[in-house]
Amino acid sequence: MTAAGTRLGAGDVRAAAERIRGPVRRTPLLAADALPGLAEAGLRGVLFKAEHLQRGGSFKARGAANALLGRDTATVVAGSSGNHGIAVAALARRTGAAATVVMAAGAGREKADAIRRLGARVVTADGGVAARDQLARRLAADTGALLVHSSDDERVIAGQGTVALEILEEAPDLDLLFVPVGGGGLLAGCCLAAGLAARPVRVIGVEPQEARRYAVSLAAGNPVELPASRTVADGLRGQRPGEITLPIVRGRVDELIAVGDDEVLRAMELLHRAGLPAEPSGSVALAGALRRGFHGRTAVVVSGGNSPSALAAMGAETERGTAAAAGQAPPFPTPPVSVLL
Repeated sequence: MTAAGTRLGAGDVRAAAERIRGPVRRTPLLAADALPGLAEAGLRGVLFKAEHLQRGGSFKARGAANALLGRDTATVVAGSSGNHGIAVAALARRTGAAATVVMAAGAGREKADAIRRLGARVVTADGGVAARDQLARRLAADTGALLVHSSDDERVIAGQGTVALEILEEAPDLDLLFVPVGGGGLLAGCCLAAGLAARPVRVIGVEPQEARRYAVSLAAGNPVELPASRTVADGLRGQRPGEITLPIVRGRVDELIAVGDDEVLRAMELLHRAGLPAEPSGSVALAGALRRGFHGRTAVVVSGGNSPSALAAMGAETERGTAAAAGQAPPFPTPPVSVLL
């Protein structure tokens, strides 16, 4: 499968899986039946892709690694709500590049602090995600740095698609895949990876109600920029779909549904009780599954777990790594070890 309007295809996802092997962790696919309270909550048989256990605390490590590994660059710029910035800063630290991460004014302080601890410079943009990305593009152009977009980048999209590739390798009989939607890189990558499935898989994107840029744009027939959002899912506050991601999503996604903040917080509470410490953005896909309902073999992507407490633990590990011998620090800070592993 090759998506219209881009050279990207399912083969690029396979190539990304090989490129990022080692620096990026293959995260577990957990069954609800083995987790406290989830079967009783009506989730019997559902599988959870535990990207909150990924190095750097989220799936963003995959796209950042695929974008940066093997490329000779001295400076990198990225716009981020937090998790992409953590991933880019960690990879830049590994390769010796200088990283600048641009964050919107409303971004979480804990994630900005985590990025700084990894050695990157943080620049704050007035306004929302659109202003943030505009400033990142301008800084990259002015300095000659490599711009690594959080979602609208072919290598990032292919890297994010490895989430679905791993799910399909372990659950080839999958019927439904619920994916959280922010910038759209994860959804686009999962759409590409679905082309490798042995049988039809229904890909369902889940957006915050206040930030439905993909659903609105598909309904309008052209990209639509929404006002800045204050959804509790702070990693999913994108305002406009990407030029690369939108055609991929248009050509392959089966459904787009929206969830409110109360639904996201309810889903997060269920995950926490089950021992999966997801952040709000990482709980959106489950909120979508609970709203829509599901049947057959179903997988939900728990995309991240960078809560303030997890970031504090990650910071302690980063400081220990910095104090170690030069060049011996791990490529990514690792989330606290889960009893599920």
